[in-house]
Amino acid sequence: MVKVTPTSSRKSDHIRINLEKKVNSSLATGLERFHFIHEALPEINLKDINLDLEIFGKTLKCPLLISSMTGGTKEAQRINLNLASSAQEMGVAMGVGSQRAAIEDSSLEVSFQVRRIAPDVLLFANLGAIQLNYGYGVNECQKAVDMIKADALILHLNPLQEAVQPEGDTNFEGLLFKIEKVCKQLSVPVIAKEVGWGISKQTARKLVDAGISAIDVAGAGGTSWSQVEMHRAKNERQAELSGLFTDWGIPTAESIQMVKEVTPETIIFASGGLRTGIDIAKCIALGATLGGLATPFLKAANKSIEKTIEAIEDISTALRVCMFASGIPDLKTLAQTPLIKR
Repeated sequence: MVKVTPTSSRKSDHIRINLEKKVNSSLATGLERFHFIHEALPEINLKDINLDLEIFGKTLKCPLLISSMTGGTKEAQRINLNLASSAQEMGVAMGVGSQRAAIEDSSLEVSFQVRRIAPDVLLFANLGAIQLNYGYGVNECQKAVDMIKADALILHLNPLQEAVQPEGDTNFEGLLFKIEKVCKQLSVPVIAKEVGWGISKQTARKLVDAGISAIDVAGAGGTSWSQVEMHRAKNERQAELSGLFTDWGIPTAESIQMVKEVTPETIIFASGGLRTGIDIAKCIALGATLGGLATPFLKAANKSIEKTIEAIEDISTALRVCMFASGIPDLKTLAQTPLIKR
């Protein structure tokens, strides 16, 4: 039986708002300014295009991540199981939502535990990095990993979201040192992830120097969590504060390029407003390793496993056709393909 805690109640709000409300950033991702060079004579066979990718010891059939979304409620458990079944079937990666609720209340662990139906999936645990300043340490991070038998841990960074939440945790002072400690002592790689406002050059360099194994830029252009919090606001003043930040952040395309410039050897996950396989192709050409989507999969998984698999298939097909029409046979070549900027 999944209990309702203050944290899990907030997660229920987040699911409901993302499904029912318009919560997009007013900024574009920046990907719309980039285009591939069309090749009328691609000299490759569409069916031979190779989308395989090895990362953290697992092989993906497509460079796609079902980005971290939810957990901690009965509804979230159903969604996570649908996502995991689809990820297993299609050979893509998956992250779960913040596991803080289950650290606080072990009865909620089941809502995150998907390994039994997704034994081969590249699976990411998830905690808010800010919790390292509020009593969490390596032990809690390891507990999150062990809870779901994860291949890596995402530490998400969300200062703006915390600042506009009435219950937010906002002491980010000295956090980098604690992230470094986790990177050194945890049994699996650590990934740093924004939640929708991008990673700057300065932050990327600090994170990599601290031992982070990958960076998910989660740039502006997709879901705006300040807008989500606006819909959760308890009064008009809180709502107005959140609403001021609808155009805040580093667009996804710019953030990828920033991170690539200062940490060229770092694994980059691209997320933040991606919707199609063409978006993923552009991100890889700009310097990312794979692309992550959340909202499209949340909406699909809320319906069924079949709808989620269809969504993955559509993204994979568009990626293949994009590469085919550009004369690109594999992901290594895609990563070296120049784009036209308009």
